[in-house]
Amino acid sequence: MMDFEDTHIFLEQTDSAFPMHWRSGSLKYDNFKPLTEGGTAVIKTCLDTNLQRIVAYKTLHPHLKDNDQANRRFLREARVTAKIAHPNTVPLYEVGRDRNGALYFTMKLLAGQDLRELLTDMADGNKTVISKFPIMRLADILVQVAQPVAYAHAHGVIHRDLKPANILVGKFGEVILLDWGLAKVSGEEHDDDDNHPARGDTDLDERTDIYNLGIILFEMLTLKELIEDGELDDVLDQIKNKPAPRPSEVAPKRDIPPPIEAICLRALEKNRDDRYQSITALIKDLLHYRHHSHVPLMHPDG
Repeated sequence: MMDFEDTHIFLEQTDSAFPMHWRSGSLKYDNFKPLTEGGTAVIKTCLDTNLQRIVAYKTLHPHLKDNDQANRRFLREARVTAKIAHPNTVPLYEVGRDRNGALYFTMKLLAGQDLRELLTDMADGNKTVISKFPIMRLADILVQVAQPVAYAHAHGVIHRDLKPANILVGKFGEVILLDWGLAKVSGEEHDDDDNHPARGDTDLDERTDIYNLGIILFEMLTLKELIEDGELDDVLDQIKNKPAPRPSEVAPKRDIPPPIEAICLRALEKNRDDRYQSITALIKDLLHYRHHSHVPLMHPDG
């Protein structure tokens, strides 16, 4: 991600004259530079010449330009991101097609580190990072991740790809939940990705996101991954059949408080009916722990 030193604001950017024949759409973007890429898409930085600001510009890989499913998912990601605008999601600026007909969308260029990088640094014994992110601070981060998920659920959207790599932690305390590319929306009965083993349940509902938040909390507490990589059958067996171990037993030196361990284990219940039944109930217990260092008796309908 970009460092804030690269975004210093100068007078020639804010006060330069706006041209009479201004450019719109993809034509207004210039000075493209690679930022990151994934399995289906590429993100570059570029200059919006009209607003004189650097933005993130996302497109599909060229070989997917005519892939109907990839284009549908890409467009859904853009529209979902725009429709669930929240303080903990990335602002989306524009969706369109470039001069070659390829879809693109632009969004705020974020600065910071993803949570996976931070947890890896902590696991590696980085004392500076460890001191900055005690368990209480990690609980705060999880609350800030859970809030936009709750907002999405209220609008009929399931994220279903919640993981540390999709959580950005900024220098000024901001926490942003990224990547709604696998989101499931109201009216969708089935999708080719519904049986992906890394998403939690095979039958998707809001409690699938709760399970995945439980995985994130487990990794925050233990600095170890709950589900080990392996063959598909082995991963499915871990998800469906093996109960989650107690974080305090996995990482005894982390001095994990029992109340937040209880929250974690409830979110990770194999039976969805035994989990938190809503993100708001999970947030309520996290906030109670955060402010009172204990959690009240769990209510069965929460």
